[in-house]
Amino acid sequence: MTDNRWVHSSELTRYRLAPNPGPMSLDGTNSYVLGAQGQAGAVVVDPGPLDATHLQELAAAGQIELVLITHHHPDHTEGSAEFHRLTGAPVRALDPALCFDAPALADGELIEAAGVRIEVLATPGHTADSVSLHLADDDGGRGSVVTGDTILGRGTTVISYPDGRLGDYLASMRRLEELCQKTVLPAHGPVLPDLAAVARAYIAHREERLGQIRAALARLGQDAPAGDVTDLVYADVDPSVRRAAELSVAAQLDYLRGWV
Repeated sequence: MTDNRWVHSSELTRYRLAPNPGPMSLDGTNSYVLGAQGQAGAVVVDPGPLDATHLQELAAAGQIELVLITHHHPDHTEGSAEFHRLTGAPVRALDPALCFDAPALADGELIEAAGVRIEVLATPGHTADSVSLHLADDDGGRGSVVTGDTILGRGTTVISYPDGRLGDYLASMRRLEELCQKTVLPAHGPVLPDLAAVARAYIAHREERLGQIRAALARLGQDAPAGDVTDLVYADVDPSVRRAAELSVAAQLDYLRGWV
């Protein structure tokens, strides 16, 4: 049987689609393998779920030098411990609790592994520990950014309030926008060609939603709970993502009511 889960995503990257599709994970988690041409080594980003076949195929992608985690959600990290056992590779994340045999990541840190230079960018908002990984101009001449769930290949991400905060998220979008026309390598959905354009669209979407929330509060009262506001603003939302809509509304209410 032909395995169609590997996708070539840029000059320095490819990803394997994990078998965990769903309302929040879209087609599944994109587990990236980073490495320069001719290099035996590889860096894996987000091993994904605890699925034996998926992890074994990732482990076979090369001599795994390092594992990087974009944030703590289980669809990105559930398989981390087993993947560490399989490969012996250190696992690094912003949260020390997710690390194995290695220190936590730091904002602005430069990592060189598998012939690739990686800049760690703290991009909180979806979660407090979200990071993006910038592969500078080496990747295809204009560079790329692995965005985790901060930017998705289609649709928009949820703000996982109270861990994630909208003020942080908007600041992260502006930081990513400043990187200009980089290739977007998201954790879910297809690769996108222009990071700055997507970041601007995400900011515009959030501003539009804030306008809708303000209008809902004018109708319901300024102290209206998140559930009532969700009923009004997300009246047609599918039940499978209702919880995500409530979290986003809670984050927006927090922002409008004095986020600092």
